[in-house]
Amino acid sequence: MRKHLNISGRVQGVGFRNSAQMRAKEMNLYGWVQNNDDGTVELEVEGKEEQLNTFIQQLDEGLNKFVNVENIEIETMEDYGYDSFQTR
Repeated sequence: MRKHLNISGRVQGVGFRNSAQMRAKEMNLYGWVQNNDDGTVELEVEGKEEQLNTFIQQLDEGLNKFVNVENIEIETMEDYGYDSFQTR
């Protein structure tokens, strides 16, 4: 299963992408994360549904004390076949 997320709040300049990448790798999830020009973070992640739900919940709770997630837009997509998790 693959999820495409757009995350808003205080998510740039606070280590969000690196924290998301480390957490995804710990959970054996694959995909990518990048900052957008509008101040949001965009993320695609593939894995088992239960792991994805846990990962998204952890993103929503904030990956470190500097992050403040206000909203996560989630779209479910067909698998792409990522084999790693990259920061763009």
